[in-house]
Amino acid sequence: MRHAHASGACLALVMALLGLAGCSQGPAAVDDQRLTAADKDADNWLSYGRTYSEQRFSPLDQVGTNNVGQLGLVWHHQFDTDRGQEATPLVVDGTLYTTTTWSKVYAFDAKTGGLKWSFDPKVPGEQGFKACCDVVNRGVAVWHGKVYVGTIAGQLIALDAKSGQPVWTKQAADPTKPYTITGAPRIVKGKVLIGEGGAEFGVRGYLSAYDAETGKLAWRFYTTPNPAKQPDGAASDAILASKAVSTWGGGVPPNGGGGTVWDSIVYDPDLNLVYFGTGNGTPWAPVHRSDGKSDNLFLASIVAVNADTGQYAWHYQNTPDDAWDYDSDQPLMLADITIAGQPRKVLMQANKNGFFYVIDRSNGQLISANSYLPPGSITWAKSVDLASGRPIENPGARYGANVTVVSPSPYGGHNWQPTAYDPQTGLVYIPTLQAAYGFGLDPNYKYKEGAWNLGLNFDFSALPDDKAKRAATKATLRGSLVAFDPVAGKARWTVDLPVWWNAGVLATAGGLVFEGNGDGKFVAYDAKTGKPLWSYDAGVGMTAAPMTYRIGGDQYVAVMVGYGGAAPLAAHWALPGRPRMPGRILVFKLGGTDTAPPYPATPKISINLTGVSSTGDPKAGFSLYHANCGTCHGPNVSGQYLPDLKTSPMIMTPTDFASVVLGGAKKSGGMASFAKFLDAGQVESIRAYILTQAKAAQAGS
Repeated sequence: MRHAHASGACLALVMALLGLAGCSQGPAAVDDQRLTAADKDADNWLSYGRTYSEQRFSPLDQVGTNNVGQLGLVWHHQFDTDRGQEATPLVVDGTLYTTTTWSKVYAFDAKTGGLKWSFDPKVPGEQGFKACCDVVNRGVAVWHGKVYVGTIAGQLIALDAKSGQPVWTKQAADPTKPYTITGAPRIVKGKVLIGEGGAEFGVRGYLSAYDAETGKLAWRFYTTPNPAKQPDGAASDAILASKAVSTWGGGVPPNGGGGTVWDSIVYDPDLNLVYFGTGNGTPWAPVHRSDGKSDNLFLASIVAVNADTGQYAWHYQNTPDDAWDYDSDQPLMLADITIAGQPRKVLMQANKNGFFYVIDRSNGQLISANSYLPPGSITWAKSVDLASGRPIENPGARYGANVTVVSPSPYGGHNWQPTAYDPQTGLVYIPTLQAAYGFGLDPNYKYKEGAWNLGLNFDFSALPDDKAKRAATKATLRGSLVAFDPVAGKARWTVDLPVWWNAGVLATAGGLVFEGNGDGKFVAYDAKTGKPLWSYDAGVGMTAAPMTYRIGGDQYVAVMVGYGGAAPLAAHWALPGRPRMPGRILVFKLGGTDTAPPYPATPKISINLTGVSSTGDPKAGFSLYHANCGTCHGPNVSGQYLPDLKTSPMIMTPTDFASVVLGGAKKSGGMASFAKFLDAGQVESIRAYILTQAKAAQAGS
């Protein structure tokens, strides 16, 4: 009987010594040793970027350049949420875990697609108001029989991996402030690491580490000094006092200054360091945030801290005194590469600001910083000085009261979408964006608690009224997939994509790079040349990164489908005219024969505006709309991803419109009341402006 017991345990010790996957023990078997050795576990995808290095490269090669054309859908599942899907699924010993919008969690049989369980944290709809860039979620973490998820309501929840029932819940962000959590947690040495979003509104950024078993806070690192000018009793106290305080010449604003850690977190077990990126400041405009003359640490920075204590090790600030929303939360990757004949342990990032950074991860020394965009795509800076590590800004990039056009735009040259590094080709694969933005100060800026606080004149974000000029503006927006050589500091190949807001990537030992794009195509490219080898029409755009796993000798490729995020909300006018559709997960393998039903055609909505008028002032409404509504409903009422206000019955009468904007009648869907920010007269002026746009659209102008 003792032998039978040992067999039932899969002789775990022997298997570990042999380095074999063997046992199917599930998340209970996920521990430090297994996460550290994840690169040798080709069958599973154990954490957000697959391994601690987050290279998103899989050694699986069953699907390769010679047979990828035989890839077919093997199973799919349609979700009950129709906003952006940004999660990377995890696979642990035959179970696939993923999340959808509104922070919902699902567990599937990874081979058959059978649903094992689902969990809905039942986030109140009005919490969506606090999310700058859609009510998205990028995934979970697994550890010792538990699955961890962060929610839009700022909670960190541990679920039982077998049942999906909550084990513990921690309020990781102050619910009275406009914090959200959209990023995936990471597990490091028995701790759950999680950051938060909210810098557009006005919060103070930090990274927290919680005990994975109990939810007790282990340490916290704040990214800006305490506005109250006192210690926090946190791991960051000493370094904030010695390095950061002096870089806030005008003092940290009472709202906290921003610097949120909303996505990138990686860990190096050899150095025992955690690296994370920090966000933009609040407001964006430095002269309204501080004195406009000092660096404002640790905004727009990469920070390294001790994994056990959270104590500061080093930092590198990509964009000192950031004025353009060039936060540094883009994915970080660790690699060991040879540079100038010497092996180097590096950290790499395609930053929003247009430069690709290679940094010595042991000490923070900048090795190189080169543009990953075409010539002329970066206008805010000429280059980065390697001696000082500072960007050499172009004269005039700092804006005043008049509009200054700068590129990259706040969407970045590259945004949150995951990149991948293929050690076989030595290339980093980057989804890139080309766009510019008109910046200008709001001379009358005053902080509004709970609202967007950028300090900018939003009138400059409006589109040209002339159709030809609008089309010309749209033509300047481009998206591409770039294969970048981090040693040579230049692109080796570039594939232009149909639209400019696309998905994250996956690289495999089969010589392939997988990426979904905004027009609904899921594509496999030759990793060496960029030649497209296979595609699948998903019927709706993608932003999430694919992943791959193996069961029973078969390689599977999975991707979450559903368009959303920052650009589809605010810049739908520049993207495919596809409406919001339910999210799906699509899973492929060689010879797959499943068929996903086509999405139904969306009926066109029209309203009769004959005789409909307003007592409001449309000119005033133009400014009020762009300051309060344009981020979600698009400049010039161009948005269609959220309800198209030009066709909304709510604009037919002042009472109906006010019931939504002031009364919160649609708060369950994310449209919270604006009664804190607008009065009845202002709301009617916004309605008057929307009516002018709606009537112009109906007239075809």
